[in-house]
Amino acid sequence: MPRRILQGVVTSDKNDQTVTVLVERRFTHPVLKKTVRKSKKYRAHDAENQFKTGDTVRIVECAPISKTKRWTVVTDATA
Repeated sequence: MPRRILQGVVTSDKNDQTVTVLVERRFTHPVLKKTVRKSKKYRAHDAENQFKTGDTVRIVECAPISKTKRWTVVTDATA
């Protein structure tokens, strides 16, 4: 199965080697036919502590690193 890649904004970089990424998805509601925005936060591994709050990044699924970390930061999304 291919690994999922998501794009989001870093909301926290306070933990060592960890960033919190807010990923927003948009979809059309099946009944109301209105565009709905849903967001979810993911904890991602950032080995070099190079990403700061406000950065747009891409994260990819990986094997569990800790209790809450199952994602790794791949690259800066603007690059």
